[in-house]
Amino acid sequence: MANAEDKKSDILNLPKIYRELQLFPIQAAPNADKTLTSVVNLPLEHIDGNHWRLAKGHYQGNYVVDVPIHLECEPGAVFDAQGTKNALNVRAPDVTVENCTFNNWGANLTEMEAGLFLERTANKAQILNNTLHGPGFGIWMDAISHAHIYGNKVQGFEALRSSDRGNGIHMFATQFANVQNNEVWHVRDGIYIEAANDNILDGNHLRDLRYGIHFMFSNRSEVMNNKTTRTRTGYALMQSRQLNVYNNYSDFDQNYGVLLNYITYSEIKNNHVTSVQSGVGDSDGHISGAEGKGLFIFNSLFNVIAENSFGDSALGVHLTAGSEDNEIYNNAFYNNEQQVKYVALRHQEWSHKGVGNYWSDYLGWDRNADGIGDVPYEPNDNVDRLLWTYPQVRLLMHSPSIELLRLVQRAFPVVKYPGVQDSYPLMRPVQQALIDG
Repeated sequence: MANAEDKKSDILNLPKIYRELQLFPIQAAPNADKTLTSVVNLPLEHIDGNHWRLAKGHYQGNYVVDVPIHLECEPGAVFDAQGTKNALNVRAPDVTVENCTFNNWGANLTEMEAGLFLERTANKAQILNNTLHGPGFGIWMDAISHAHIYGNKVQGFEALRSSDRGNGIHMFATQFANVQNNEVWHVRDGIYIEAANDNILDGNHLRDLRYGIHFMFSNRSEVMNNKTTRTRTGYALMQSRQLNVYNNYSDFDQNYGVLLNYITYSEIKNNHVTSVQSGVGDSDGHISGAEGKGLFIFNSLFNVIAENSFGDSALGVHLTAGSEDNEIYNNAFYNNEQQVKYVALRHQEWSHKGVGNYWSDYLGWDRNADGIGDVPYEPNDNVDRLLWTYPQVRLLMHSPSIELLRLVQRAFPVVKYPGVQDSYPLMRPVQQALIDG
């Protein structure tokens, strides 16, 4: 084995620009993998400053960027981890990795094996326009700050069960990151955010996976201009607060378009959910209660839900488990088999300052032509509660006997249970152009 003097001699024999890279590697964290090969040992062409270009080729093994450089790959430069560990670790701060291809990294989710693993020392990393295809995690950000993840394509192994795949982009304790314009498919969750605050997710397309965007215990973040397609929940937002969720799309997702589970003090605005399908679990059969809900609100309080549209689904919105004190107004609920399912014992008013929501099944009138219905909209009655309590009765939903029950209840409202009321239903949706296609 070469001693320290031999290594020093080898370094001094390198061209000057390489010597500088070799002599100033970043100090690795105590638990960092010391067996990785530095990218400075690869055939790099110096462009200018700290900008280096990796030549076309097939580079097998596990590599690390331990110097603050801009690593750009020529077309055809491929990192192949040969089925073990990470394809590339980023250890130094201020590193850019651009236009590279990463394949065949490890599948051990417990060891967090990933195509690109950004270590805790890799602050201000820029991961730009790379292509990743492998079984584990795509891009893992490990408690770093100010990362920019832009324009990457992350593909998992479709042959694996969803639960055996890694997440496409995994953000653990990440702060001030900008994750923008990435495309992710055939992974477990598209973008998973855990204990990560003050981040921006903008313009990503997430398809054919479990959850498109999945928040857990993460606060003060912006989720905007994203699109989910054919997921098993478009936006799963859980145990988080102060989220701004704007202008996102959910199209042909299963089970839920937007799911709010213990979300507080957040704004859900100008999002558009269409054609949520009844779904199945991961090899577990049908999910009970997931009959295709545009919006599911569970134990969530003090939120503003406005200017969204939820349409062409089995259920427009399901609200339950003490979800109170939310402002719900100026939304459009259209062409859903059932508009609202409300399971609670407290009356809720779904309007704000004289502005309600649009309901495509509203049968009231507007005599003064002010755009507001003259009769309040009440989406549920006692017959609906009967159907929720005894689902088998649903077989008779449109039968003469059920319609007679509804008629009697409206004519003689002896017992009226607490429910949702919109006192200012809109005659036309703000989102009319979008609804019309």
